[in-house]
Amino acid sequence: MVLYLVKGIMFVLLTGLGVVGNIFILMNYMCFFRSTMKSTYLILIHLAFTNILTLLTGGMPRTISSLGLRNLIDDIACKTVIYLNRVARGLSISTTSLLTVVQAITISPRTSRWRRLQPRSAWNILPLLLFFWILNALISMNLPFYIKNINRMNTSQIISNYNYCYFQSQNWIIRWLFIVLMVLRDAVFQGVMGWASGYMVFLLHKHHQQVLYLQTSKLLYKTPPEMKAAQSVLLLMLCFLSFYWTDCFMALYMTFSLEKHFIEVSALEFVDLGYAILSPFLLIHRDGHLTKCWPAHIQIGCHLHYKIQKNKET
Repeated sequence: MVLYLVKGIMFVLLTGLGVVGNIFILMNYMCFFRSTMKSTYLILIHLAFTNILTLLTGGMPRTISSLGLRNLIDDIACKTVIYLNRVARGLSISTTSLLTVVQAITISPRTSRWRRLQPRSAWNILPLLLFFWILNALISMNLPFYIKNINRMNTSQIISNYNYCYFQSQNWIIRWLFIVLMVLRDAVFQGVMGWASGYMVFLLHKHHQQVLYLQTSKLLYKTPPEMKAAQSVLLLMLCFLSFYWTDCFMALYMTFSLEKHFIEVSALEFVDLGYAILSPFLLIHRDGHLTKCWPAHIQIGCHLHYKIQKNKET
């Protein structure tokens, strides 16, 4: 009982920390987007929203379950929460892949043929984001038909336990069809992500050689913000892949394990939310403008408040 209480408290703290971090990213990049209209800012806004959805649908129900409040989650809540969580996981890999590609195109040389693919406007990204929502919604559309609340299930019907909901057995053809679609989706987006990141590493290496040449020639050279942004995107991509493959290997181990221990199950649940929790703080650490944005907002807000008060007095 004590272990479940500690687990619930940790889920509350980590989920809350992740939600606050992603809201901070969301608000700041919305501020930047209004002034610069960059495609990468729109993608980062969508990624932050996706992370918030992942944390709310993945962290809060597990917190409720760990604290022994499973009765608060009924059958409809089970279907909705797990379906949205699966969609959010698909959106996470799709959005991270798109961010990597757009950043690779952005730093490519002007004479490169890849530069022709650069979006003319940030709004050209919206159809892709809408396509990601439709794609991931369709790939996960089988879940609501087979997810049941824990209180309504027989033990013989259970094939997967979500602590608060159960995945009922289904037709094996339908099951493998959607599994193949999920694997194919992840393979395609990770392949695109790998190509784009490899291309960025190549361009960053060329840039590094150029910087070394200029430094030996005693010429001043300032690193372009696009190159710094590319380094941040690469770090974000490595963070995603680390959590993704750790989650895959741990899930496979748990699937074929005869006994499922509390610590192993808990570790898998925390890894499942790791990227959504850690990614906003990587962006905050890498982008110095984010830490300066809120003080600027406060200063502008105070200045406007002062002017309003002064007009009232006059």
